[in-house]
Amino acid sequence: MNKSDLIGKIHKEVSRAYFAQLNDTKEAVEQILLFLADKLAAGERIEIRDFGSLHTKLIAPRLGRNPRTGEQVSVPPKLSPRFKPGKELREIVDRES
Repeated sequence: MNKSDLIGKIHKEVSRAYFAQLNDTKEAVEQILLFLADKLAAGERIEIRDFGSLHTKLIAPRLGRNPRTGEQVSVPPKLSPRFKPGKELREIVDRES
């Protein structure tokens, strides 16, 4: 499922009860994703009960290699986003498989 599929499915469910326009649903989904990205970039942890948690992990600086030349290259430290599924999500996925 990609972002436009997600927007379409949410719109289909929400528009039945709230008569929302597709553009409103699209804007809401984009704002939620932007909010989550901003909070992760600020180093905050996001927990959505029964779904999971999002956090960042610091990847230490290291020496890497340029695959083309074999020359050593210094790779700077960076933050990498991580997702840990919640218990209920794990159970639902396990039941479905």
